[in-house]
Amino acid sequence: MSEWEKIIPKPRSRFLKVKCPDCGNEQIVFDHATTVVHCNVCGATLAEPSGGKAKIKGDIVAVLE
Repeated sequence: MSEWEKIIPKPRSRFLKVKCPDCGNEQIVFDHATTVVHCNVCGATLAEPSGGKAKIKGDIVAVLE
């Protein structure tokens, strides 16, 4: 761990690749989303805001860093 990594904190938020439970479309969603995120294909709800981290309604396929 370098000196800069000790001084500068890493962000706790991430982007997630989420699979839609209805149509299977994969979409990238911010895990601290402040608005409702809908699927681009079928319009199903993928994430709902909950004050901090969003409630993810689909399956998380990957965590992007």
